[in-house]
Amino acid sequence: MALNEIETQIVTVLEKIRPFLIRDGGDIEYVGYKDGEVFVRMIGACAGCDLVDNTLQDGVATLLKEEVAGVVKVTNVLQVTETSYVEDNN
Repeated sequence: MALNEIETQIVTVLEKIRPFLIRDGGDIEYVGYKDGEVFVRMIGACAGCDLVDNTLQDGVATLLKEEVAGVVKVTNVLQVTETSYVEDNN
């Protein structure tokens, strides 16, 4: 899948965050971007962590909104099908 300019910026920011998540046994995976919303999948220890929402909103979303123009929301998805994302609504 070829990434557009915004998606390339998003992936670059996520690569900055990944070492911190990996250190704690987790990780983050870029899933997609549409209409200002970034879709990611929290994996490893992050997937079952009680603080995943804090990490996602206070860390990942804040950084993406600051560094990538147009990002307004970040959503964790449980799985991806070819046509849609299934959101994690803890």
